[in-house]
Amino acid sequence: MSDYETILIEREGRVARVSFNRPDKLNSFNGTQRREFLRAAQEVNADNDIWVVILTGAGRAFGAGADLSDTSEPMPNGGEGVEDQLNAEYKPGVLAIHHARKPWIAAINGPCAGISYSFAMACDLVVMAESSFLYQPFLGIGLVPDGGATWLLPNLVGAKRAYELMAFGEKLTAEKAVDWGLANRILPDEDFAAHAMTYGQELANRSPLALRYTKEAMAFSASHNLSDTISKEAALQAFCITSEDSREAIKAFFQKRQPDWQGK
Repeated sequence: MSDYETILIEREGRVARVSFNRPDKLNSFNGTQRREFLRAAQEVNADNDIWVVILTGAGRAFGAGADLSDTSEPMPNGGEGVEDQLNAEYKPGVLAIHHARKPWIAAINGPCAGISYSFAMACDLVVMAESSFLYQPFLGIGLVPDGGATWLLPNLVGAKRAYELMAFGEKLTAEKAVDWGLANRILPDEDFAAHAMTYGQELANRSPLALRYTKEAMAFSASHNLSDTISKEAALQAFCITSEDSREAIKAFFQKRQPDWQGK
């Protein structure tokens, strides 16, 4: 794995943990972190030996959004500069998660706010520490939610709940996030990283091909009708059923053992 200044990549078996690594700044995004995250995401996405990616934050926060105190680079030149920055640096990072061929798990270990919220919601699964929370602060400072938040949140919780979260800036607890469908599970604060890794390892024990193509089918269904989706599923199923992994799974079933997945 490459070395990064603001991103940490660790690997345990088939699972990679990608951490925002500016704990003294609550992992808020500066220019370096924006660019390094995209490189890191591309690196783990391209590694066929990694089947699951966990996204989390170093220290006590997942991420506090954009670092408004960052003076290491010139501020964007007016509205056009902000637009360029969002499209050129934040957008590719969010899409690298959304379009990945492998599942990403957001492991929210503490505060998750602003643009960091969008990176978390772009993941396929979300686990949250008991004391963690989600926060949309934009309207409170006269801004519009960005990083895809106005697409991601309504698709997860519905338009009215999403607008309420944005308008009032509620700090959404882990319990409420699970109730509303923004998160899958609540894990203990103590040893949260280890619990999240266990969750990731359990997912990595599933068929990597089935995980990949289930994600592809669900993405397809979001913009197509039922008839087209059934046809898409049929095409993917025709590929999966002739794969080496499918033959191995059938053999393992009759031998009463776990399949030895190869991702082929």
